[in-house]
Amino acid sequence: MPDALPWSPRRSAISVQLLTQFGLDHGLDLDACLLGSGLSLAQLAGPGGEIEASQELQVLGNLAKHLHPAPGSGLLAGLRYHLNVYGIWGFALLSSPTLRSAALLGLRYLGLTFVFTQLRLEEFDGEAHALIDDSALPEGLQTFVRDRDLGGTLRILQDLINGPLPILRAELRGPAPVDCSLYREQLGVLPTFGAPENRIVIDARVLDRPLPGANPGVARHCEEQCRALLAQRLERGGFAGRIRDRLLRTPGRLPDMEQVAEELHMTSRTLRRRLQDEGSSYRALLDEVRQALAEELLATGAIRLEEIAERLGYGEASNFIHAFKRWKGVPPGRFRDR
Repeated sequence: MPDALPWSPRRSAISVQLLTQFGLDHGLDLDACLLGSGLSLAQLAGPGGEIEASQELQVLGNLAKHLHPAPGSGLLAGLRYHLNVYGIWGFALLSSPTLRSAALLGLRYLGLTFVFTQLRLEEFDGEAHALIDDSALPEGLQTFVRDRDLGGTLRILQDLINGPLPILRAELRGPAPVDCSLYREQLGVLPTFGAPENRIVIDARVLDRPLPGANPGVARHCEEQCRALLAQRLERGGFAGRIRDRLLRTPGRLPDMEQVAEELHMTSRTLRRRLQDEGSSYRALLDEVRQALAEELLATGAIRLEEIAERLGYGEASNFIHAFKRWKGVPPGRFRDR
C-alpha cells in the first residue's frame, strides 16, 4: 500500500449503516458484517455519529470476503448511496449551476464522502474522463471497493441530472468477471477489463448541462459549511496530531520524516509505525499541510506559483501543479481565479 492515504481519517457512520444493511439483505448476519471493526449496533444507530475510516474499511473487507464472488456486488452496494446520505455535501452539489461546477465542488470536498479511491476529472479532445485510482487499497479489496465507489459516483450523477449518465466508454482494471451483465446494465456500455486505469468517459459537453436544482446562493452557503466541516474532520488528535502541528509550525521549511523523528528522539521506523497504528502516515500528513497552505497562499492572489511551489518544498512548479490537481481536481491557477 502506498505511504499516502487519499481518504480522510474520520467519516460519518451512515456509510457503515448502508453497508451493514446491504450485507443483511444478502444473507449475512450482523456479526459477520461488523467482525473486527470494533463497531456495535448501538454506535451505528446514533444520529450524527462519526467513525474511523479504518473501521469502515474493515466492514468493506468483511463484505468483500463473503460477497465478492458475485460479480458486481460492490457496484450494487454503491448504488445505495443516494445524494441525500451525504448531508451538506450533497446539498452543495444539488444547488450547483452545472454538472461541471458540481463535479469540481464535489472533488474539492471529497473528504466529506465515503470513498476510499482517489477521484480525478480530466478533459481531452472534447471528452471528460473520470478516473478512479484504487492503488492505495489493499490488493484483496481493490475490486470490491472500486466498484462500491463507482456505483456511488454513478448514483450521485444520476440524482443530479435525474437520469442515467450518457457514458461513451468505460475501462476497468483487473480481469473480466464471469458475468459482465450488471456492469453493462449500470454503465450503459460493456467495460473494457484489464485496462491500466479505471476510467469512465463521457462527452465533455454534458458537464455544462444546467442542473434542475441550481441555486448559486445556496451552493455558496453550503460550500462554506463544507469547508468548515472538512477542517474539523482533519483536526487530528494523538500522535498524528502532534506531527501535523509540528509541520504547521514551520510552513516555509517543511522537514522530512527523519528530521521530525530526530526531534522526537526516535527512529524514523518508530515514527512510521506509530502513525500507522493510528491509520495515518507521514506522507498523508505532509499532503494535508501542503494542501491547506497552498489554498491560503493562492488566496492572497499575489504570490507566483513558482514561489508557492518552493515554499511547499516542491523542486519544480510542475510537481506542485500536478499535486494540486490531485487534491482539488483543477490546476492552482484556475482555483485562484475562481
